[in-house]
Amino acid sequence: MSTRNSIALAMTGASGAAYGLRLLECLVKAGEQVHLMISRPAQIVIAMETDIKLSGTPSEMQQQLSSRYGANEGQLYVWGKDQWGSPVASGSGAPRAMVVCPCTSAFLSAAAHGGSADLMERAADVAIKERRKLILVHRETPLSAIHLENALKLAHLGATILPANPGFYQNPETIDDLVDFVVARILDHLDIEHELLPRWGEK
Repeated sequence: MSTRNSIALAMTGASGAAYGLRLLECLVKAGEQVHLMISRPAQIVIAMETDIKLSGTPSEMQQQLSSRYGANEGQLYVWGKDQWGSPVASGSGAPRAMVVCPCTSAFLSAAAHGGSADLMERAADVAIKERRKLILVHRETPLSAIHLENALKLAHLGATILPANPGFYQNPETIDDLVDFVVARILDHLDIEHELLPRWGEK
């Protein structure tokens, strides 16, 4: 399994599950290989905020999400928090980019301080040490000085802090429009083409 040109996607327990799920859908549609990690709190939030009820094991979630989003065989892998044999846990297998969407303040802190308590944290630590692209879609408001200091530290380390702040100049009509605004910005930073919304100055 080659992972060097793949993307790691982690979903934590912050509100905003729709952002991560829509991003996953777009990545699969773009033909990207995705290594997905979903925390237990994220599973709970997904059940609260969407009509998706994820099965308990990584292999069951992989089958369920592959079917839902039309992933080809070998395109989507789902990893549990203790699956240290995952390629995302090693610098030699580090994907070209990692996105944490949505990202809790707790994960922001762990990433800023080099935490490796589970596979998600280790994957972020690997992305930083291997100088891979790391995009953190922070979903929290208001922000304390602790949050801001952690975000600044990560920005100095090369991470992109991309808060889930949708814009309104496109005259959004639905919640999906607001979600797509944020997902479009993530895809831009991943250098993945999309047609989710017109660019500034386009009609």
